[in-house]
Amino acid sequence: MLSDGSISQAVYQAQTRLTSLSSHLRTSKSKIVVCRDLGPDVMPLLTKRDDIEVVTWTEDCVCDREWLLKNISGAVGIVIVFSELVNAELLDAAGPNLKVVSTMSVGYEHIHVSELAKRNVRLGYTPDVLTDAVADISVMLALMAGRNANETMGIVREGLWPKFIWAPFALCGPQLSTSGISPSRTVGFLGFGRISHATLARLIPFGVTDCIYSSNPNSAASPKKERDEALLKQYQPQLKSLRPVDRDTLARESDVLFILAPGGPSTRHLIDEDFLRKMKKHSVLVNAGRGTVVDSDALAKALREKWIWGAGIDVVEGEPNIWKDHPLVREPRCNILPHIGSASFETRLAMATLAVENCLAGIVGQNMPAELDVKAS
Repeated sequence: MLSDGSISQAVYQAQTRLTSLSSHLRTSKSKIVVCRDLGPDVMPLLTKRDDIEVVTWTEDCVCDREWLLKNISGAVGIVIVFSELVNAELLDAAGPNLKVVSTMSVGYEHIHVSELAKRNVRLGYTPDVLTDAVADISVMLALMAGRNANETMGIVREGLWPKFIWAPFALCGPQLSTSGISPSRTVGFLGFGRISHATLARLIPFGVTDCIYSSNPNSAASPKKERDEALLKQYQPQLKSLRPVDRDTLARESDVLFILAPGGPSTRHLIDEDFLRKMKKHSVLVNAGRGTVVDSDALAKALREKWIWGAGIDVVEGEPNIWKDHPLVREPRCNILPHIGSASFETRLAMATLAVENCLAGIVGQNMPAELDVKAS
């Protein structure tokens, strides 16, 4: 759990990093709009400065669009979350003073990057700091999907446990860890970046013997032989192999498949009906990346017709508009979380702090701790 001491230390470190920016700010106050209250540990990094005018949406709900369009005028920076759409309308309302958009997220599908590039507006985001939290969730979802968590917890929630008749193989599912009668496990990754590496590290104690991966189509890098050899050496002798494969092999050989690829047109519905039909009947699919990578209707069909064993997903195409009648919600072996991969106190504090640091560095033309190159995107 997050202690008061660790919070104080994190805030102190952030304040120390930001102090050097003060001398660079203009003598007149620079206006920054913050689209969500970032809490008592982070907001003072902005509000306690006498050289910044902070305008904050203080309601505990999505920032009102009309309020934002009105208050963004003249701002040099804006700190947003993923619910705010940054498009030409918002940027025009901001005017020529806007220098930086800083989002408290890794993804930036809510931002029209090309519009930022046209106006020479910089973009800050928050990668890396949520790697461990998402890796934790990924393993949790794999366990939930394999051991029928949603289905079996439903028995308790609905008061059916007293009527349940025990049987030798009732409610069983595929075990994530290896055993004497099942000594090998192959984990697959669609997308093999930081979060996938962290997830693999967590899986080694479960006895995983083989790792296969397919890089996402957006990746400029081809399979990295030296990196793969180093990872394999790190986890030997437990891990017997680590290799890149095509998506057909990824589908056919994975016992557990982790979807950790970014969203966008090039990855939309990479996991479709054709892919799912090739997977093992006792395989598990985990999606903690982006909902658009998986065709929800195809996954629901795969679960309903038992092409695969189960699924654990933290992201769904069309979220948050996922209602009770959604095809995946109706499937007992689909374990769905409402996009909480980064939802630990430690991670959200780090994300909020980084978003503020990005904004403050950006408005004075300094290097941002985490900046996306809008010209290259």
